[in-house]
Amino acid sequence: MKILLGTTNPSKVKHFEEFLDGCDVTFCTLRDLDIHDEPEETGRTPEENAILKARFYGKYFDTVICNDSGLYFAGLPLDDPRQPGLHVRTPLGGARMDDEEMLRYYTDLVHSLGGRVTAFYLNGLAVYRSGQIYSFLEDPDTVRADAFYMVDRPCEKRHEGWPLDSISLNRTTLTYFVEEDNELYDVTEETALQDPYWMQVIRFLKESLGLTA
Repeated sequence: MKILLGTTNPSKVKHFEEFLDGCDVTFCTLRDLDIHDEPEETGRTPEENAILKARFYGKYFDTVICNDSGLYFAGLPLDDPRQPGLHVRTPLGGARMDDEEMLRYYTDLVHSLGGRVTAFYLNGLAVYRSGQIYSFLEDPDTVRADAFYMVDRPCEKRHEGWPLDSISLNRTTLTYFVEEDNELYDVTEETALQDPYWMQVIRFLKESLGLTA
């Protein structure tokens, strides 16, 4: 099965390959298909935006996976204008930032908040398959329990497409997400079997893609 990922981010291909390890699937991106059109992301949650994107890119491909994320700082009220929320790359209503612009912006923001903040991502997933939409939203309580630190001193290493990994620390090991020994977000079929949340995500993807027996 060939699947379109509704993204130009090359890091996401590896991410979904890990989710569906062992399945007979291959992925392509918007860049691979030279798709430049973008939907208007008017959803109120990551799940709603993921659905909007999956339905939009379903015009181009029969099977599509899209996701959307919101970034939240635990120390700020949810209605604080500095709260990134669903606009991680376009904070404060500004122009879309590239990786290095994001890194500079969030390094300065975290510095203004004391140099270290507790942060968490809330992710939504949507699958478009043969005209049908399936969606999934992370449990907010689970996400808060797996929060991390964001700091104002970047690591020199980079993950293309995931610039904030260079200023994000595992709360247990205090290692940057980009460091080799940090396995907080390394998701494989084997490790997922020990984590009920990741089992849920993998089960959702397999069922919505029709990959279950």
